[in-house]
Amino acid sequence: MGERFKMVATFAFLGFVAGIVANFTGKFIIPWLSTIVLPAIGIDWILSGVAGALITVGLVTAWAYMSAPEQQ
Repeated sequence: MGERFKMVATFAFLGFVAGIVANFTGKFIIPWLSTIVLPAIGIDWILSGVAGALITVGLVTAWAYMSAPEQQ
């Protein structure tokens, strides 16, 4: 039961961090990119998709490293 709780708690924490990153990205990074870097192209939905993909890849990578079998 202890291992299961640690795994659930870890994913809860990673989800919390992903939510913070998504909120920061949505409020600051995407508007900055839309007004300064990409002023002629209003592609907020593409940037949101890229941010979501990066967050997902980061979470899956963290999970893969954390759940790797222990070396003996």
